[in-house]
Amino acid sequence: MPGVNGDDLLDGLWPDDPWLVDPAAFGRCATPRARLRFLVTYAVLAPSGHNTQPWTFRLQGDATMELRADRTRALPVVDPVDRALTISCAAALTNLRIAAEALGETVEAEVLPDPADPDLLARIAARGTRPPVPRAARLLRAMTARRTSRFAFEPDPLPELLRAEATAEAEAAGAALSWAETPEDRHAVALLVSEGDRIQMSDPAFRHELAAWMRSRHGPTRDGLSGAAFGMPDLLTFGAALVVRTFDMGAGQAARDMALAEGSPALAMLATPGDSPHDWMAAGEALQRVLLAITAGGLTASYLNQPIEVPALRARLAAAFRSSGTPQILLRVGRGPKPVPAARRPLREVIREDRA
Repeated sequence: MPGVNGDDLLDGLWPDDPWLVDPAAFGRCATPRARLRFLVTYAVLAPSGHNTQPWTFRLQGDATMELRADRTRALPVVDPVDRALTISCAAALTNLRIAAEALGETVEAEVLPDPADPDLLARIAARGTRPPVPRAARLLRAMTARRTSRFAFEPDPLPELLRAEATAEAEAAGAALSWAETPEDRHAVALLVSEGDRIQMSDPAFRHELAAWMRSRHGPTRDGLSGAAFGMPDLLTFGAALVVRTFDMGAGQAARDMALAEGSPALAMLATPGDSPHDWMAAGEALQRVLLAITAGGLTASYLNQPIEVPALRARLAAAFRSSGTPQILLRVGRGPKPVPAARRPLREVIREDRA
């Protein structure tokens, strides 16, 4: 079958649902531009706060592309400085780089290349084909298998090798991963999670922002949080959003999340040396590499970021993990039911093409 050049339409190679990407189709991309476009299919499988998918990829020329923050998808209440937005975009960049290794493309990425343009998070260039990296193929398969699970986990302890691998992945990206695995340590962290729930849910602005992103996974926007991710029928998402917007359910949410935290075999905190955009980019790379390692090892993870999102609790969370770093992500890790994948926007909505 002939190769596909950079000016061809997305149809056929790039499905409307990126979760259905076929890695074998990469071999049909005949130009660097087409191959970069294909790699974006994997990039957009990265997680993001409220599943906002706050990224745009701008193809320029024959072999270059920009990753830009889409601040129209920002969360000004829960993420006022776009810290989590930047972490999400960095996770997408990490998916792209790992996919390139697995599929046999050399890419170079310059992170935060222009201080005068804070929306430009990375400049990416394709440098030609190369032999695929076998280890990256394992992580590539994990990208389409990864889920954010909000269900209870089984109590079985984490395999030591998997914990060591996840810790090493975080360190390689310039971050640190600390673990709470004893009942006492998990209880201390769970108390902070429940306190964060009560603070956040008592804020009408927080509830309105959350409710605004609660959407059916079959809706036209292909983003946001579906009720299916919480174990309810997708069709009930609108009703759940109305309840969240109207009522302070902080006490109930705090009790549920505390039980999830204490009942998970391990909690993990990702921290960076500082709290600058460079630290956030490092945190995003570390997060995605940790998530892929966990997924490849047969486990799953979800977020309990309330003690990070509430500024008054952040230092206390670091102390609970005996960490001197700045907390960026709080995960619970274990084995449990695999939810349906969160909706993803089709590539035609996230790629911009400069053809000059």
